[in-house]
Amino acid sequence: CAPPDAVVWPQAVGQVQELAALCYRCRVPMVPFGTGTGLEGGVNAVQGGVCFDLSRMDTIAELSLEDFSVTVEPGVTRKALNSHLRGTGLWFPVGTVRTG
Repeated sequence: CAPPDAVVWPQAVGQVQELAALCYRCRVPMVPFGTGTGLEGGVNAVQGGVCFDLSRMDTIAELSLEDFSVTVEPGVTRKALNSHLRGTGLWFPVGTVRTG
């Protein structure tokens, strides 16, 4: 396991954009981190860099009961989403992520 050189905790999309632009200009690797549920080793900073800990970006932005879709920020956990969905008749089980 290789730790990053630094960790930042952006709280808004604009902050992520500014930090990403800075890393790009300085040719510093970016390592994204959402809620820590992945098993793929994506937060292993093999070339150093800056870890973008997105766990504080935890807003549930939009819920559409009609088409069973929800827009969330990367720090929203499954438990937090299910708490938000309580009372709607919907729930978010493990392994049902759809992107795109």
